[in-house]
Amino acid sequence: MTTPAPVIEIQGLHKAYGALEVLKGVDITAPRGHVISLIGSSGSGKSTLLRCCNLLEDSQEGEVIFKGEPVTWKGTGHNRRPADAAQVLRIRTNLSMVFQQFNLWAHMTILQNVMEAPVTVLRRDRDEAEKAARGYLEKVGIGDKCDSYPAQLSGGQQQRAAIARALCMEPEALLFDEPTSALDPELEQEVVRVIKDLAAEGRTMMIVTHDMKLAADVSDHVVFLHQGLIEEQGAPAKLFGAPSSERLRGFLSATQAA
Repeated sequence: MTTPAPVIEIQGLHKAYGALEVLKGVDITAPRGHVISLIGSSGSGKSTLLRCCNLLEDSQEGEVIFKGEPVTWKGTGHNRRPADAAQVLRIRTNLSMVFQQFNLWAHMTILQNVMEAPVTVLRRDRDEAEKAARGYLEKVGIGDKCDSYPAQLSGGQQQRAAIARALCMEPEALLFDEPTSALDPELEQEVVRVIKDLAAEGRTMMIVTHDMKLAADVSDHVVFLHQGLIEEQGAPAKLFGAPSSERLRGFLSATQAA
């Protein structure tokens, strides 16, 4: 079976903060309709990689390619920056990111939070954006919370609102950065159910997660990062069922013991 065309391609990516090298030459491809999960210990470079995908962080070397279009750069090393602001905006609006800490605007209702970016960034008609926002809030199971403010919602409900906000941009792919790690186990399952539903719809997603069961259940491909490099990658059945790397076996054992 032919693999679909990539939405995101990362080639030879290097990222450092001063002398601290976080990513040391990473290659990842996210084909259309596939779910890629990034796992690894804290500090392995997972979240940094996701932020480099969305151009929230500047990398020092390597390529970021969106739907076959490489990001254009100016400068080199720590002075390297994207050269085309319009390209950056286009990529960011097509790669919606869901953060660990929700990042909802406290002074806006949940409905206003979800429809704000389509109206201000994409210049969508306000009535159309509101209709879409209400639909996505229903989709994630909190359609009755449109007029509530973030502080009136549980953590799980806030994260589901953040997912609805990402979906309302009609992105090419969704990027999740530890979407359940700030939640207690009961609320975590609310969010996991939504992510599983999105995966079942065939949405393109890259997920940084500490939840090995989520990675095993929804992923087409799992990448284990260790100290800024890919230590092992492959289908979830192989990685979780018969890992070949001693480091991955140790990581999985520690995760199960936690």
